[in-house]
Amino acid sequence: MTFAITVKEDVSRYSRTTHKKIENPHDKFFKETFSHVEVTKSFLHHYLPSDVLEILNADTLKLEKDSFINEELEERFSDLLFSAHIDGRKGYIYFLFEHKSYLDKTLVFQLLIYMAEIWNEKMKKEKMDQVPLIIPLVIYHGFNRWNREHTLGGMISGYRDFSPGIRKFAPDYAYLVYHITNYTDEEIKGEARVRILFTLFRDVQNAKNIKELLEIIDKAITYLRELDNKQTGIEYFETCMRYIFSAAKNVTREDTNEIVKKVEKTYPEGSEFVMTLADILREEGEERGIRKGEKRGIRKGEKRGIRKGKELVVKNAIKEGMELRLIEKLTGLSRQEIENIAEEMEK
Repeated sequence: MTFAITVKEDVSRYSRTTHKKIENPHDKFFKETFSHVEVTKSFLHHYLPSDVLEILNADTLKLEKDSFINEELEERFSDLLFSAHIDGRKGYIYFLFEHKSYLDKTLVFQLLIYMAEIWNEKMKKEKMDQVPLIIPLVIYHGFNRWNREHTLGGMISGYRDFSPGIRKFAPDYAYLVYHITNYTDEEIKGEARVRILFTLFRDVQNAKNIKELLEIIDKAITYLRELDNKQTGIEYFETCMRYIFSAAKNVTREDTNEIVKKVEKTYPEGSEFVMTLADILREEGEERGIRKGEKRGIRKGEKRGIRKGKELVVKNAIKEGMELRLIEKLTGLSRQEIENIAEEMEK
């Protein structure tokens, strides 16, 4: 049986062919978390229905490299595909991550298309006569309440009234939905990284001010302390902070200073990384260019200073592995300008 999680692939940081995959901070955070098999195992253990969990051999769980989202839908969905033995047979679990706030009636059809593509590929590559079971899971963190049908049959007019003789001609399947925006802290379960992911997805975009954002960061750090491997914790902390700075609304430089102070006090292991982010936000080259331009009234010097400062910001950000969207937000430069600077660095 195969489990699939929909997540967008990040092939390259700044190549022109992968902009859409870089821009969305949600799917990058999702993939970087669930691509760790032990994290996915924890999620399945705590969230799968008991009757499914009983026949799942979690020790055989394996991340597949395939993604089945087409370019037109990349802004809405991400996916990951896992294979595992279910009820003694190889199968798949397909996670579809819906990272837009609105609901789409056609989701049940999109899932069916992806499953058919998986089956088609497996039959061709593995010369199968029959296809494996696929259990589709949808993770949703939009604001609107999930009120869509969970079955294909439910979308077919009159399906439940069909006689058995007619119903056999109509396809049907069910999928599982996890609307994490509605979860309480008590309902968010599993390994630390599962709880951090769900908590940040639920809360970061809703933070109204720096106080609320600091509380979210504090909660994530508390969960991080549970990880046995200190290096794993530090690396995941960096992943979390990249997401927070990309997804949070209206984070000012003053807010960033508050975040640095918070991290220095509660998670000093990550203070150097956060300070680097802060340095990028208030890059001294840009600041000096602005201050000198204001004091001397030398507009040309001001513009040159700002430009040089922004170029330095971009270079430092690229070295730190930041997403294109965050660099655009920090510098105000266009995507093309950032690409040009990245290309100059490669020469």
